[in-house]
Parts: sequence; C-alpha cells; structure tokens
Amino acid sequence: MANSYLKESAGFRLVLIGLLALALLAPSFMIQGLIREREQRRDGAIAEISDKWGNAQTVGGPILIVPFMREERDELGRTRTTVRHMHFLPEVLNMESSLTSEVRYRGIFEVILYNARIRVSGRFSPPTIEGFNVHNDEVLWDDAVLGVGISHMKGIRGTTAVQWNDRQLVVEPGIQSTDVLPSGISAKIPGSSAREGANTFSLDLNLNGSETLSFIPLGKETRVKVSSSWPNPSFMGEFLPESREIDDSGFSAEWRVLHLNRNFPQKWIGAEHAIQDSAFGVKLLMAIDEYQKTMRTAKYAIMFIVLTFVAFFLIEIRSTRVLHPINYLLIGLALIVFYTLLLSISEHIVFRYAYLVASASIVLLIAVYARSLLSSNSLSALIAGILVVLYGFLYVILQLQDYALLLGSIGLFIVLALVMYLTRRIDWFAAWKTDASKRAEQARD
Repeated sequence: MANSYLKESAGFRLVLIGLLALALLAPSFMIQGLIREREQRRDGAIAEISDKWGNAQTVGGPILIVPFMREERDELGRTRTTVRHMHFLPEVLNMESSLTSEVRYRGIFEVILYNARIRVSGRFSPPTIEGFNVHNDEVLWDDAVLGVGISHMKGIRGTTAVQWNDRQLVVEPGIQSTDVLPSGISAKIPGSSAREGANTFSLDLNLNGSETLSFIPLGKETRVKVSSSWPNPSFMGEFLPESREIDDSGFSAEWRVLHLNRNFPQKWIGAEHAIQDSAFGVKLLMAIDEYQKTMRTAKYAIMFIVLTFVAFFLIEIRSTRVLHPINYLLIGLALIVFYTLLLSISEHIVFRYAYLVASASIVLLIAVYARSLLSSNSLSALIAGILVVLYGFLYVILQLQDYALLLGSIGLFIVLALVMYLTRRIDWFAAWKTDASKRAEQARD
C-alpha cells in the first residue's frame, strides 16, 4: 500500500525529495569541515618551514634611544632611581629592498620564502629634550644606542654593521629598551656624538622571511622601494605605493610617507605610541588559493542538489517515468562527491583543470545513471546538459568575485522563472492523489 502510494502520488514523492535534499546538507557541511582541515594542515606546514627559515618580517627604525635617570618617590615616601628612555626618530629615512623569492615544499604543500637585501640610510636632526620635562644632567648621552626593529631574529643572515657619520658601529642583538621595538638589533653610539649636530647613518640588512615584508614609517619623510622577480604581489598595510610596476618578470613599488600621515610624533618618552599600527609592505601571493576557491564552491552545494532534483522531478511529471527516493539519494551523493574530488585533485594540479576533471566525472556518472533509470538517450542528454550549464555557471561565478552576487542572483532568477514556466499547467492538488483515486473521481463524474 505504502509503495503504491509512493509510486502513484507525485506530491508525496516531492516531499520525500525535499527531505532528502535537506538531509544531504549534513555531508555538505562535513565537506566544508574537511576543506578547513586541509587548509589548516597547509598553514601548519607553512608555519613549520617559516619558523626555521624566517617568518614574515617587519623592519622598523632606526630609532635613537637615549636613557635618562630620574628619582621618584613611591607610596611609602621612599626614593628610588629609575631609568627611562627617550626615543628620537630620523629626519629622513630611505629603505631600498630587493627580494629573491623561492618556493619550498612540505609534502604536497607549497611555501613562499624570500631573502631580502635591505639598504637603510638617512639622517637624524640634533636631538632636543625640550618638552620632555627632563634636565640635561639627568640624560645619559654616553649610553645612547641606535635601535633597529626586526620582528623575527632567526631570519638575520650575515654580520651587519652600522655606519654612523664617519664611524662604523658594532651591532649587538637585542635593544636596550623594548618600549617601542620588541625585538631587533642595536649599536652603541660612542661618546656624546648622538647630540653633536645632524648625524647620518646607513646599514645593510640581509633577512630571510616568508610571504610578507613590512616597513614602519619612522622618518619625518620615509621613502621605501621594493623590487622582486615574484609576479604576484599584494600591497598591504596602512599605505599603498605611490607608484608600482607589475608584469610577468616581477614587480617594483615605491612608497613615500610623511610624519603627518601617521599617528605618532618624532620624539616621545616610554611606550606612549604603537608604531606597528602604521606598518605597510608587500605580500607574495600564490597565483591560486585552491582551498579558498573550493570552499566557495562547496557553499553552492544545496543549490546544485535542489536544481538537479528539480530537473529529475520535472522529467517525472512530464513523462511516465517514476524514480524511487533511493535514486535521488544516490544522485545527491554523487553531487557531494564532486567536492571531495575537487579538493583532492586541486592539491596536485591547477584549480581550473581540477574543476574540469571533477565536474566532467560527475556529469558523466549521473548521465549514465540517468540513462539506465529513464531508458532514454534524449533525457539523459538533457540531464547532462543541465549539469554542464550548472557547473559552467558556477565556474564563471568563482572567477568574477566582485560580480558573483549579481551574477548568481540573476542566474537564480532565470532558473526560478524557467521552473515556473514549465510547471504552470501542473495541477498540484491532483499530484497528491493516487491513480486509483483519480479513476474513482472520473467514474463519479
């Protein structure tokens, strides 16, 4: 009785098909979880290699750091001597960097690494303590240092020397004060030369890093130039380059930042300002992030399931063929398998070819299955054509990120209009009745 009602009542089958579509949301969410897991494994491989080679680097400085001593009283009235630090920024700061990039592999995962040769030069104006409420006899000019911030010390390669006017200063690891620069290198300035007029400086940095190289604009006028043979840069941070050139042979970019463009002054005491918030630079991108595109594809799973089920159901309504819910379940599972195929294949070949292989495999599988169910070459070809249009439409949406919502909305509107047109003459009340009840009504009439 139940089987007869299922076979003869199109309305009942429609409800079961809808429930199956909702049930298939569970494996589609599991696929999205699998994509996130593979992406996390990729990120873990990148972090492991980067930690040994050199993480994303941020270069800040140099900063002239001058300590001073001050006697203070605590809550109990006891006098204690504390050492604080004044920070003076350069008048002119020039940084020119050349990046040599390479791709390393951890299993099937790719990691972008670089070696940066950075030439840093500029000039300090004579430091003044006006406005600091500090007496000159409290200032320890002989203990002044020049600090250069480097975010990941493990990436330093080779010995670095600082040219201070006509003197060469020895560089030591670490910075006397971490109020502003949490890590880096420093050089002690001999005697009282720190306050003797304008001072010029220059140094060369040889740094290993991964993916991102950033700079902090500490000069009253900061100029930065970066060039590399990597063809896919992404400029990020607080400032975009004034000029840039990008082609297949690489890129070059130049920034110019004034002290008026940032939110901290040329001198201050202690840790009053967060200079890292003004960092800018470049990120070396892979041409395609297959996980991001696969995740975007998987979010359309319910649309594919519903539209494919609708196509089969309309074929049922307009022909004498009747499909069992198990047939719909197997077709839905085939549509879900597309995403696992796409994910696994795209880890080994270019995304567009992985998409072609995965979609062609699923279209062929469902078309052959439809041929055996419907016993019709024309109907199976119709199903294959619908799937080709759907997968082609989805691929176009993936390429047009800025217009994806607009194109997707228009596509869904067209599909809905087509379904409404094809079902305009269907008596949905009659669809709930079995063939026996229909014959009984006809006999009464």
